[in-house]
Amino acid sequence: MCAYRVLVVDDSAFMRKIITDLIVRDESFNIVGTAANGREAVEKVKELQPDLVTMDVEMPEMNGLEALPLIMAAHPLPVIMLSGINEQGMKETIMALEAGAFDFIRKPSIAHAQDIEQVSKALLEQMHTAMQAVRSRLERKEANERKAAMEQAKKTPMEKPPGQAAAEKRAGSQASADKPPVVPLAPPPAASAQPKKDAGKSVPTAAKQETKKQLSGTSATGGRIDKPAVQPRKPVQAPHVQKKEDLSMSTGITSGQLKSSDPAAGKSIQGKDKAGLVKPESRKTVTSSASSAPAATTPPVTAPTAPAAPQGLSLKKGVHTSSFRKLVAVGCSTGGPRALKTLLERIPGDFPAPIVIVQHMPPNFTRSLAQRLNTLSPLRVVEAEQGMTLETGTAYIAPGGYQLRIVPGAGGKYTVSLKMEEARNGHRPSVDTMFESLLSLTALERHLVLLTGMGSDGAKMMKKLYDAGVQSTFAENEETCVVYGMPRSAVELKCVRHLLPMQEIAPKLVQVVK
Repeated sequence: MCAYRVLVVDDSAFMRKIITDLIVRDESFNIVGTAANGREAVEKVKELQPDLVTMDVEMPEMNGLEALPLIMAAHPLPVIMLSGINEQGMKETIMALEAGAFDFIRKPSIAHAQDIEQVSKALLEQMHTAMQAVRSRLERKEANERKAAMEQAKKTPMEKPPGQAAAEKRAGSQASADKPPVVPLAPPPAASAQPKKDAGKSVPTAAKQETKKQLSGTSATGGRIDKPAVQPRKPVQAPHVQKKEDLSMSTGITSGQLKSSDPAAGKSIQGKDKAGLVKPESRKTVTSSASSAPAATTPPVTAPTAPAAPQGLSLKKGVHTSSFRKLVAVGCSTGGPRALKTLLERIPGDFPAPIVIVQHMPPNFTRSLAQRLNTLSPLRVVEAEQGMTLETGTAYIAPGGYQLRIVPGAGGKYTVSLKMEEARNGHRPSVDTMFESLLSLTALERHLVLLTGMGSDGAKMMKKLYDAGVQSTFAENEETCVVYGMPRSAVELKCVRHLLPMQEIAPKLVQVVK
């Protein structure tokens, strides 16, 4: 197998050398070029047509965030961002993930050899996952094309090759030239009784006359011809009309299948099933999302850097109460920031349940993620803190480096518990740890969601909760996943009730919870 072609982009020549050396350790990858800034990267991508790009976030002339959409427009491919740990770098990294970057890693610390090894392992793992995702998409596309071709062949079984069809048409024309041009409408026995004076008339004229006779109730032959003459016309006309209806129905089904990933199509289908619930929520979600867009430039909306009490986290409208009977728990990994943006933008601010989210991400980046999502969602979005009381209309992002659990508190309330425990399934925070804490919370109506991500974190505990009676389980389908790992694991365990494209999960969740 040929090695995958990689372009390395960084403004530091020394860092370009380090990243290049880390990548070429794996014979699956080959460095085809390097670039010192985003502008150069855009040109090199067009020129070299690499399979994958690693790109620094902060660069002069054109940074990684500015170059990313230009690269994706000209030559869509996996881009892995290399981010510094300063606040600006983390914010731009989150925005790059929203804009289509596959994933990101921290830049290695040159002073610590162990850190370089950890970054090397993480980078190569992400690169292999990215190329596997590309292969899976291509295989799925080819499979869909084959399926569509087979379905088309079934619908037109009598269709013949052009050459054969043309030959048969010429043969038919020659045969018809040797026969009399008049074809009787009625069956042969009835045609023999047709009066001679009508024999020379055209077919439409004869048909009109027969119809007129039938309507008037008279016949030139005492009624023996009227019955056979009219009887064949009904079966001829009825199948013709039925054929049109069948074709219309068939076209409608095919169109729905071809557009199953279209958000509008999904809403239309749901509207037919639950017209009184889904459509109003869909309109409300769009309005809320649009109204929240200007918040990105409004300073009061952004969560402060320093920890604050829940009451002062946001000026957003909505009902924020610690009295609730429903809870939503979400898990995601690779591709998660973009999926969370899609999910939270479509959930209204008066959502009657708290939403607890585990996104696999290093420390500090989760705070930047929460601040970014808070500017985009009608909900209040915060990074969870120890002892925080859960409230409705609020989404809580588990902080990187901690295992998060939901525990009962005083007065029937529920609070956040954070502990620096060992990684679980290779992750801290872990979705399985958060889901596991919900097992004992039987007084709550629990709703579970697994979005895009590699691995299987969350699937086992979703299965355990499902077997314990939690039937409201959602997973993102393969069509919209950046990496179809965590959702696939849950599907294979047969514990997913709603398998949906990303853009349909929020409307369905709102419908089920409300």
